[in-house]
Amino acid sequence: MGVWGLRPQPAEPLTFPLAALLEGLRKYLGKLAVSLTLAHPLRHRREWGNTMGALDDIRVLDLSRVLAGPWCTQLLADLGATIIKVERPGEGDDTRSWAPPYRESTVTPGTRMASYFMSANRGKQSVAIDMSRPEGAALIRALAAECDILVENFKVGGLAKYGLSYEDLRAENPRLIYCSITGYGQDGPYAERPGYDFIIQGVGGLMGLTGVPDGEPMRAGVAVTDVMTGMYACNGILAALHHRNRTGEGQWVNIALLDVQVATMANQALSYLATGRNPKRQGNAHASIVPYEAFATATGDITIAGGNDNLFRRLCTALGQPALGTDARYATNAARVANRAELIPHLQALLRAWTQGDILAALEAAGVPAGPINTMEQVFADPQVIHRGIAFTQTSPIMGEVPAVRCPLRMSASEIGTSLPPPALGEHTRAVLTETLHLTPQEIDALDHLGVVK
Repeated sequence: MGVWGLRPQPAEPLTFPLAALLEGLRKYLGKLAVSLTLAHPLRHRREWGNTMGALDDIRVLDLSRVLAGPWCTQLLADLGATIIKVERPGEGDDTRSWAPPYRESTVTPGTRMASYFMSANRGKQSVAIDMSRPEGAALIRALAAECDILVENFKVGGLAKYGLSYEDLRAENPRLIYCSITGYGQDGPYAERPGYDFIIQGVGGLMGLTGVPDGEPMRAGVAVTDVMTGMYACNGILAALHHRNRTGEGQWVNIALLDVQVATMANQALSYLATGRNPKRQGNAHASIVPYEAFATATGDITIAGGNDNLFRRLCTALGQPALGTDARYATNAARVANRAELIPHLQALLRAWTQGDILAALEAAGVPAGPINTMEQVFADPQVIHRGIAFTQTSPIMGEVPAVRCPLRMSASEIGTSLPPPALGEHTRAVLTETLHLTPQEIDALDHLGVVK
């Protein structure tokens, strides 16, 4: 997840146009604070993007970076919201440099974009603002006053030094929903620590349960803690929007990676709390269900989920061993768990005699849940994945055609998804400052000259 490492810098002497701009921003914020009462909702409506999304009248200021926060705001974009992503001039989101792999532009020679950044930033407008400068902080305050939601993942208290804390912005926009994502929460002995998915997977118990029993602990192949945190954050924001619709008031939503990781340990967490015994690593096996794991065939690996006694008997029949399904040692799930060490090698030997395609066809015909273990290439060649249109292409004026993965939600009355591709750094700075804050080209030029915006 990470945090921004910005430090306040002394501002250069203001030229007259910029001084006037800053004073204008202050007056604007003062007037706005008076006009924003519970009876007077924000007067903006989106001027771009989807017109059929469930959130198409919602504007989000995204101060987050890396994955948890951007995943949350990308989902909000998929639901129709306008996302203004604030990035550091010249550097941008850390994941812009988390590469290779890159996607090379097909229309702008020498331009490329990290695929990691692309994975979490479709549907957003990039605005490059240096918030460590007082003029930059004033611009962000003005943008926050025009937004419904703000998402940030700075260290605890990190935005207060710029006058951008929840309390600061609530005074100017009491309807603002302000979401803070941290590693360990706003309080407690670890509150000051930075949060990284890999570390949290270890601290929160996931790595301790992932891997083969006699091997080293393993992290998940995807930053699942960040992704789940982004989804929980989005849920909290949507609940806060519903609360605001009823009461007119915004609120502070805060969420921690560690809390999410522990909460999503699900049955494993309750296994320990209910018994006082530590669950152990099972590899691809399941602690409470047998057979429920991966198996090798003659031509590739598969997974089988024998979730009940009837499914186990069907599996045995499909393998040509119906008597195995009624053997007293294996006839019930409890018996199979107790006799796992004898049963699994027997099943492994039977399955190695089949090709992957043949056994999967036989198990499907028998109604036994099973599937191949695919590479990414095989995933996107899978007929069901193709039918569902999960992979699609967007068109960028800077990158040309770029690949994307569709939001998995489907809604009967609301459009899902966005036509905006992942943005280049600062691609929309002028458009946003002009359309949202009504700055003139001369005012934007003055800010650009001083390096406040790019």
